Amino acid sequence: MASLDRVKVLVLGDSGVGKSSLVHLLCQNQVLGNPSWTVGCSVDVRIHDYKEGTPEEKTYYIELWDVGGSVGSASSAKSTRAVFYNSVNGIILVHDLTNKKSSQNLYRWSLEALNKDSSPTGVIVTNGDYDREQFAENPFPLLVIGTKFDLIPENKRTDVLTRTAFLSEDFNAEEINLDCTNPRYLAAGSSNAVKLSRFFDKVIEKRYFTKDASQMTGFSERKRFNLKSLHYD
Repeated sequence: MASLDRVKVLVLGDSGVGKSSLVHLLCQNQVLGNPSWTVGCSVDVRIHDYKEGTPEEKTYYIELWDVGGSVGSASSAKSTRAVFYNSVNGIILVHDLTNKKSSQNLYRWSLEALNKDSSPTGVIVTNGDYDREQFAENPFPLLVIGTKFDLIPENKRTDVLTRTAFLSEDFNAEEINLDCTNPRYLAAGSSNAVKLSRFFDKVIEKRYFTKDASQMTGFSERKRFNLKSLHYD
């Protein structure tokens, strides 16, 4: 079998939000029975058909890099994580729908990944708003995924989803909310599966089919992130 072209996608978020369970589900189509803390980085591969069902259809490898660690960890750990941020083509930002802090920290994770020389704990916050001048313009496709949907009481789901809906707008990304212990949330033909496929298509398109693809393989330049107002209750 001929070697397939590949793209690299970071999976970022606080410890405990379910990144490893998500990656296992995406790559193996199975529930991860005994998830454990990720030390350093764990890599798994998903096979994706770009523009499936069209004359342009082509199969690619999607490398999903599950980066472990806490946003508040020591600077030495952040320096170690920086190694994983090279030659990236897309980012999946993961938060726990039952943990508001993990949603807020997605901005810090994006800062760390997009500006390797910036410390997430150094983000200036004034009256609950992030200093937008510190965010870089995002040159990569992003996808926001909320986990542990099953743990939200039904009578509170509307409030929680309303609270997190602005994340996708701020990051100019689509949003998926799911339960990583239930594969039906990513069943073929579902809206979540369509969003996921569309995201991977965008990542591949940026990497292989744009004139500035060479600029999409690293974080050497600082650009500006167009983030709208950030509100936390």
